[in-house]
Amino acid sequence: MPANNRGKKMIAIHTKYLAPTNSNGARIKAYTAGGMGYKGFTATIPYPYGLEGAECHFKAVQELVKKNNLDWNLDGMRYGDSADGKGFAFCFDCSQVNNSYNV
Repeated sequence: MPANNRGKKMIAIHTKYLAPTNSNGARIKAYTAGGMGYKGFTATIPYPYGLEGAECHFKAVQELVKKNNLDWNLDGMRYGDSADGKGFAFCFDCSQVNNSYNV
């Protein structure tokens, strides 16, 4: 695991699409929940129409890291749909469940 991702195993970065309003165009918000000794982080970007699907949302993840000066390596991040279908959840590839668990 890259040194700059130590201690960040359980952090998920969530994204969601924000529909246009009378005063703002379409946007994507990326955010983390606070906890485990970390404060929550957030960033919102204009919708990147030149990209598609998860690429648009990953752009917001990149902005969250940049805006908050986080030393997080985003190479190899994993993602999946959000429960509400309005975005994605991104997590680090070091966040793994041990297959030997008998659940």
